[in-house]
Amino acid sequence: MAQDGVTRRGFIKVGGGAAASLAAGPAALAQGGGPRAVGRPMPGGVDLPAAPPRPKRPDSVGFAMVGLGGYALNQMMPRFAQAERAHVAAIVSGNPDKLREVGDAYGLPADARYSYEDFARIGADRRVDAVYVVLPSGLHAEWTVRAFAAGKHVLCEKPMALSSAECARMIAAGRRARRKLMIAYRSHFEPHNMAAMELMARDAVGRLRLIRTEQSYRMGPTSPSANWRVNRALAGGGPLEDLGIYGLQAALYLSREMPESISATTFRPEGDPRFAEIFAHVSSQWRFPSGAVAQLATSYDSAGANFVHARGTTGALIMDPATNYSGQRLVLEGPERRELEPGDPEVQFARQLDHFADAIRDGAPVRTPGEMGLRDLRLIEAIYASAAAGRTVGLNPDGTMRR
Repeated sequence: MAQDGVTRRGFIKVGGGAAASLAAGPAALAQGGGPRAVGRPMPGGVDLPAAPPRPKRPDSVGFAMVGLGGYALNQMMPRFAQAERAHVAAIVSGNPDKLREVGDAYGLPADARYSYEDFARIGADRRVDAVYVVLPSGLHAEWTVRAFAAGKHVLCEKPMALSSAECARMIAAGRRARRKLMIAYRSHFEPHNMAAMELMARDAVGRLRLIRTEQSYRMGPTSPSANWRVNRALAGGGPLEDLGIYGLQAALYLSREMPESISATTFRPEGDPRFAEIFAHVSSQWRFPSGAVAQLATSYDSAGANFVHARGTTGALIMDPATNYSGQRLVLEGPERRELEPGDPEVQFARQLDHFADAIRDGAPVRTPGEMGLRDLRLIEAIYASAAAGRTVGLNPDGTMRR
C-alpha cells in the first residue's frame, strides 16, 4: 500500500488544534483555528500529458479538480482520458505555478484555473458540472459544502470526512442544493472486488464464518508539520481512515451485514515523531448478527500488506493484493483452487468517473453515496470508542453506538 501512502494528495500545508503548536511556522490556519487549503509546489514524479486530452462526447461531465497533489496528478487526472463521459474542465489550487503548468498540459483556458480564494466564482462556470474534492481528509467537509453552495455535484475522496457529524452536514448540503454526492470508493468499480462481491452473494464459500483484512505499510521518518497524514486535524486517527477503510469496506461488502458489536485496540509508540498525534496501529474485531466475525488490522509501522480473506463452511475467498491501484489477485478455494481473472484492475478509476457521470446525466443511482460514507464514519467512531474505553461497543443497525 505504499503507493497509496505519503505521496497521495500530499500537497496541503496546514495546522490546527494540537498540530498548530508543532507546525506553527509552515502551518496555515483559518480564522476559526481549523485547517485551510494552501497550495504546495508540484509533487515529484508527475508525468503530465504531452498533449491535451481528446475532446469527449457532447454529454461528457466536466469536473473541477480541487487540489493538485500526487494522487490527483498521478492517478486520477490521467484516468479521465480512459473515461467515456467525463473530462477535466477546471482545476483549483493555491499555487499559481502549478495552476499554469497543469492547466497548460491539460489545455485548460486561463479562466478555468481557480485559486482557493476565488473558488466561489466557479458557480457561474457552465463548463463545470461536478467538483472532485481531492484534499486531505480534514478538508473534505468544508470544500464539499462550498461546492454544493456553488451549485455543483460532488465526488469526494475517502474517507468522506473525519466525523459522522461532518458527513451529515455534507449530505444535508447536497440535499439543499439538489445535487448528487458520491464518495470515491474505487474498489466498488474494480473487477476483482466486484467479482468477489458476486461470489459472496452466491454463497461461494458456504456460510460465512470469518473475514480477515490487513492494510499496512511502514511510513518513513516524518512529523505533523511535514506530512498531513500524521496531522490529527487533517487525518483523524491515522491509518484507519487512510488504509484501513479499505478493509472496513471489504468486511461490509463481502459479509453483506452490519456488525452488531465491535471491540478494538490502538497503539502509539512513545517518542516517535511520526505518531505524536496519530496511532501507529489500529485493530478491531466485529461480530455480525449471523455469527460471523471480522478481524481488521491496519498500520503505518509494519511491513506492507494488503489482503482480504473470507472463509466459510465450504471454502475461502482470498484477495492478495486486494485494493491496490493495480495487480489485484483473486483466488477461490473449495473442492478445487481457482485463480480468477475478471479484468484489468486499472479500469476502476475510469469506471468510477463514468458511473458518477451516468448518475448526473441519467439519474442513475449512486453506488457509493454519502450515506455509505456516513455509515463508515460511524463504524470508525465505534472502533475508537471501543479502544478508548477498553470494552466491546454494541451497535445499532445503522452503525450508531447503542447507549
